[in-house]
Formats: sequence, C-alpha cells, structure tokens
Amino acid sequence: MSKAEGFWRDRRVLITGCTGLVGAWTTRALLDQGAHVVGLVRDQVHGSELVRGGLDRRIDIVRGCVEDERLMERSIAEYEIQTVFHLAAQTIVGIANKSPLSTFETNIKGTWSLLEAARRCGRPPHIVVASSDKAYGEQKVLPYTEDTPLEGRHPYDASKSCADILSLTYHHSYKLPVCVTRCGNFYGGGDLNWNRLIPGTIRAVLRGERPLIRSDGSFTRDYFYVKDGAAAYLHLAECMAKDPSIHGHAFNFSTETPMNVLEMAGRILRLMGSPLEPRVLNEASNEIKNQFLSAEKAKRMLRWEPSYQVDDALRETIAWYGDYFTATEDQLRLRRSA
Repeated sequence: MSKAEGFWRDRRVLITGCTGLVGAWTTRALLDQGAHVVGLVRDQVHGSELVRGGLDRRIDIVRGCVEDERLMERSIAEYEIQTVFHLAAQTIVGIANKSPLSTFETNIKGTWSLLEAARRCGRPPHIVVASSDKAYGEQKVLPYTEDTPLEGRHPYDASKSCADILSLTYHHSYKLPVCVTRCGNFYGGGDLNWNRLIPGTIRAVLRGERPLIRSDGSFTRDYFYVKDGAAAYLHLAECMAKDPSIHGHAFNFSTETPMNVLEMAGRILRLMGSPLEPRVLNEASNEIKNQFLSAEKAKRMLRWEPSYQVDDALRETIAWYGDYFTATEDQLRLRRSA
C-alpha cells in the first residue's frame, strides 16, 4: 500500500481525541507527511504519546470538548480544515457500564456536534469517524461484515452504534463527505489504560507480577496495532479525496487474526520470556463474548492491507513499555535524590 505522494503536505487536519492512543499515533503519522495538524484537547494527559513524544509542541491546539458545537464550528472554519479525524470518545467498557450518561454525552452528542458544525461550513471537510466493532453488538454469524446490523446493547456498544448511524445519516441526508471505520481492540505504545489486556499484561510482567484476566479468558477479539490503525485512517482519507463514490461507506479494518484473551496473554508472556501464569478473575460483565471482523471490503475497495504481523507489533509495543517504565523509574530516582 503506497502513500499518496505529497497529499498531506500543508493539508489542514483536525483531530479530535489527539491525546488518546490512536489520536497520538495518527498525529505523528500526519506530521511525518507534512500536514498542518490542529488537535482538540480536553485534558492534559501527561503520559500520552502526544506529550511524551513532543508532538503537542508541533501542532495547533484547541482546548475544549467535542460536545461544544460552537467550538467545533469555530475550529473548522478558522483553521480552514480540509480533513477531520473524529477519534474523541470514551472508550473504556467498564467506565461506560458505571457512567453511561457521560459515555453517551461524549460518544453520541460529541459526534453529532462535530457533524453539525461541519455541515454548516460552506465547504465541509472530509470526515473520518472512528466507530468500533462493538457497534455490531452480539451476532450469531461471524466475522462481522459491513452489512452486519448495528445492534449494540450494552452502554459502550450502543453509544458506538448510535454514533455510527448518525455519521452515515449526515452523508445520506446532507451529502456530508463522511466515512466510518470499524476496528477491533487497538494496542500499542502509549496506551496507559492498565485495565486493558495488553498494557496490563506487559506492566505486570515487567513488575514480576502475574497478569490479571478480568474475563474467563475465552473471549475472542480482534487486536489491531495502532500504527496499522493510523495508516489505515490516512489511507481512507486519501481515498475519499480521490473517489467521492466511497463517501457514506463504512469500512472494517482488521488483520483478520482473532485470538482469545488467554492466547493473547500467552503470546505476550512468550515474547517477554516470562514463566508467569495469568490469574483469571472471571469478573467481566456486559461484554460480548466473541467479536472479529472481515476486512475484505477495505482490501477490495481501498486496496488496503495491514503492514504488521502480530508478533512484530507486540515486540515493538513491549519495547515501548520497557522504555516508558525505565524513564519513569529514572524520574522517581531523581526526585528522591533532589
């Protein structure tokens, strides 16, 4: 999959959720290709790859919430935005179960606020909206294809179903140039949500502790490396600029190598050379047991392919966390000696 030569040079891009895992790596990918990036920042997240990697000093920052429709309209208009990556969301299933209203506010209202702001612009930007495989809900037939109904039932899943439908509504009703992405569980350096399987397992092993498995270990998921995700988002936006016939489409992105939780934990332990055994808590609730995607449509219509094999991506991820914890321990030693 080749990069569009010069496409991003000086292109004005807005990223919501730029301090998040995918947002930070998408920001890096865009800066590497010469884009002018504007990032929406709600909270200053010290451990974010955006800050840790110094990317926040290379972009224009708008401070506020994606739910603020006037702020979104001002940002798109004043910065003359040409492409939007809408990545802002509350992404933690456990938080969604405990606080559904705040999740709905961010994931659903935040999406319509952005879309309505873009609709009112004289020349609306191309918009890539990040949905999720969770939007499909629990299905008897797998893998999910883009024709699978959106039937999220639990709070997080339902919020993604709603945001997904709203996004395509703005294309079909108002001709807004929108595409939707549906991906599995992202992982990679910079994810500091330790209750997630991959960062939690790596941290535990680095500390010499047994990794914790919240479910019974049999839940099957798609795991998608964040660098592949960022590249897929950029590739989709490039295709949108070249081919308006794909506007209004949703695309699954996946390596099509689903694994259950214990398989993924075991792979990490093997790559880290650890003899530790996971401790299975079997405490997960309001989660779908099996989820994985077909990426056939993206391969056929966008000529997209992932770049990373799972073990290579995990090795890079493990190395990132090794560097992160080494730097953190060095900082603690300096503070103690000061």
